[in-house]
Amino acid sequence: MSDLSRPDPVRTRTLSAAFLAVAMAAVVLSALGFEHIGGYIPCALCLLQRVPYYIGAPLMLIAALLSLFRGPSWAVRGLLAIGGLLMLYGLGYAIYHSGVEWHWWAGPASCTNTAAGVTTDAGSLLGDLNSKKPPSCDEAVFRLFGLSFAGWNVLVSAALAVIAFRGAMTRG
Repeated sequence: MSDLSRPDPVRTRTLSAAFLAVAMAAVVLSALGFEHIGGYIPCALCLLQRVPYYIGAPLMLIAALLSLFRGPSWAVRGLLAIGGLLMLYGLGYAIYHSGVEWHWWAGPASCTNTAAGVTTDAGSLLGDLNSKKPPSCDEAVFRLFGLSFAGWNVLVSAALAVIAFRGAMTRG
C-alpha cells in the first residue's frame, strides 16, 4: 500500500533546486539593479557576498534539470548540498559585513572598491577619479526596516540554506 500523504522526493528536489536557481538569480539581479539603476556603488564586502550566488544559481539550475530528467539522486542531492554550503558561506560574509556596519567589529583595512564607478571613457576618466568615492564597508548606504543590504542578505542566505539542505536530505 502506498502512502499518498508522503511527497514525491524527486518532485521535492526538483522544485527545491528550481526555486533556489530563481531565488539566487533574483538576489544577484536585485543587487545589480540597485547598483546600476539606483546608483549604489558596492563595497568590497558587498561584492564578496555575491560570489555564492554567482556560483549557486547555475549549479541549482543544473540540479533542477538533472532532477527533472531523472538523473541520479545522489548527484542532485549533492548539488543541493553544495548550494546549501554556498549559502552558509554567504551567510558568514553577510553576518561579518553586518557586524562591520553596526561597528561591532572592525572590517578589513583594505575595504575599499577603488575601481567602482570609474568610467572606461578616457576623456572623462580623470573627472571620474576625482568625483567617485568608493563606499566604506562600515557605512550602510541604505536600510529598510533597520536592515542594510548585508542584513537582508543574512536572512535570505539563511532561508536559502535551509531550503537547499532540506532538498538535499530528501531521500528516495
